[in-house]
Amino acid sequence: MTTSSTKPGIISEELIALDADLGSTKTEVIEKLARLLADAGRATEVDGLRDAALAREAQSATGLPGGIAIPHCRSAAVTTASLGFARLNPKVDFGAPDGDADLVFLIAAPEGAGSEHMKLLSSLARALVKPAFVTSLREAATPADIVALVEDVLKPKAPKASTATPAAAAVSTTKDAGPGAAGPGDTDSGAARHIVAITACPTGIAHTYMAADSLTAAGERAGVPVYVETQGSSGSTPLDPSVIANAAAVIFATDVGVKNRERFAGKPVIESGVKRAINEPDVMVTEALRASMDPSARTVSGTAPGASDASASGSSLGWGTRLRQILLTGVSYMIPFVAAGGLLIALGFLLGGYEIKGTAEDIMTNNSITNLPDGGIRIFLGAVLFQLGGLAFGFLVPALAGYISFAIADRPGLAPGFTAGAVALFVGAGFIGGLVGGIIAGFVALWISRISVPPWLRGLMPVVIIPLGATLVVGALMFLVLGRPLAAITTGLTNFLNGLSGSSVIILGIILGLMMCFDLGGPVNKAAYAFATAGLSVDNTASLKIMAAVMAAGMVPPLAMALSSTLRPKLYSEAERENGKAAWLLGAAFISEGAIPFAATDPLRVIPSMMAGGAVTGALIMSFGTTLSAPHGGLLVFFAMNNFFTFLAALAIGTVVSALLVTSIKQFAGKKDPALVEDKIAVAA
Repeated sequence: MTTSSTKPGIISEELIALDADLGSTKTEVIEKLARLLADAGRATEVDGLRDAALAREAQSATGLPGGIAIPHCRSAAVTTASLGFARLNPKVDFGAPDGDADLVFLIAAPEGAGSEHMKLLSSLARALVKPAFVTSLREAATPADIVALVEDVLKPKAPKASTATPAAAAVSTTKDAGPGAAGPGDTDSGAARHIVAITACPTGIAHTYMAADSLTAAGERAGVPVYVETQGSSGSTPLDPSVIANAAAVIFATDVGVKNRERFAGKPVIESGVKRAINEPDVMVTEALRASMDPSARTVSGTAPGASDASASGSSLGWGTRLRQILLTGVSYMIPFVAAGGLLIALGFLLGGYEIKGTAEDIMTNNSITNLPDGGIRIFLGAVLFQLGGLAFGFLVPALAGYISFAIADRPGLAPGFTAGAVALFVGAGFIGGLVGGIIAGFVALWISRISVPPWLRGLMPVVIIPLGATLVVGALMFLVLGRPLAAITTGLTNFLNGLSGSSVIILGIILGLMMCFDLGGPVNKAAYAFATAGLSVDNTASLKIMAAVMAAGMVPPLAMALSSTLRPKLYSEAERENGKAAWLLGAAFISEGAIPFAATDPLRVIPSMMAGGAVTGALIMSFGTTLSAPHGGLLVFFAMNNFFTFLAALAIGTVVSALLVTSIKQFAGKKDPALVEDKIAVAA
């Protein structure tokens, strides 16, 4: 059957399985729904669609209260935005708080799907929070009935005359026409309190809009209008400033950063992940109302941007979590400068030799493409690359400090943060000075933003007063008080690292190797990587050894999982075997995240095995004295190593250690996953 609605073809009878046994795990259910889409010509391959949906599942479970699950993804394997549906018997666990799911929609969108497709998919997600629609799905007798039900919720609704309450109109208002069109005057007069909210999930297809409708419905039940801005894949129409200004409180139900968070400065705030707004919308609305009447409630200006998870009460984030988010924000923005600058410097050495370091500036000053230096075009290009890389690398500490400050105080913290980083470089405080200066700049900017000022002065606060005041304070502190002590600490650390020898340097290699393999791209991995790259200097042999140890250890997990899944394929599912093939290239390119699919499904056996191999590789790199002057690239930057063969030997030994360990543990320790047993039977057949 071909649909005849606004968007024909998004669902059809061949994409529906009623009262079906699709397996005992969500992996099996998703794979069989993906196969329905592929068999109908809506996806080019089952594996790519299944893996994309499972990757989304790894971010957070898609099970919802009431026996519903909505696995969803955007994938290059999808050719047409489609819905696969299964009414399961027996039910399957999709991670919902109240039990297993019997109604499963696989929402599949093409990579880069247009906003029209996204709106249709989000309309379905919104319908799933309505009990009547869910009941109809359970009572439908034929696939044709399911198609008709879905088509009905996807049909564009004719706008109603102004009969809807502000709460009922909030989502469609903010997403499609803008809240101003609905008339913020409903609340501008102050006759009724209202709440504003932001919802956003990583893919922005389903949870974003379901959370929005859940909060809106909860507001209706509480008699309080709730205006929601959905920051999803189908675009976002920002809340009207007057709606925000008159709001009693704000709810952030997001798994990603809130865009333009500064709009809500000073508002009492309740924060959580997006699923809490679906599971407990009434509780969140009640908490927001309580916060609006509590003078001591936490406000938006007092929170680090991008925070998405809250405590159980939803009222506050722990300081440990907040500090980690702040530091990781700085590191994540710093890494592109490190990678670009470091690789350019390494390429400069490749063309011009290591002596280019002492001559590059003079060559760039006195020579040009028409006036080549001795050595010709090769030396000139080497000088260009080295100088360009050095300039890019020079932004490392300012970028770190600037974006740490940004994570605390948002955009007003950028200028004082970058300045603090520049001062740290000037006084010789380096990476440590950038960390300290960025934190001070951010909190000073945050403190200034909390000062009460007359309304006519508020417009100047974020662009003039906060950056100016915070820059003066942090600059004075760095120059007059903190600069020399921090520089002394940095010098002492450098001397200590340069003085390491024998067992001490091997222990350092083991520690770095363990950190790189502990969470495969997470905070611990990033901390080790930041330690290596921030101190990277061609004049410091110890820093070059540390860089080599960190890169080699970080390459071990994907290569080890690739080797293990090649040697003993029957220990792995079909999806893992496919991931293993890709992991060869990911590992060779120093992308530790290539091992995440394996660690996510079996962390207790995979992660310790990876850490063992990483520790061995780190220790061997240090004992061999291998150095590396490029911060990224894996085997592609062989030219930046003093001895490529010792690097390769250390990497190979660590990879074999991890592969043998994980293979042995999977073979002889712990119960086998039933899905894997079934997969092995299928392979044998």
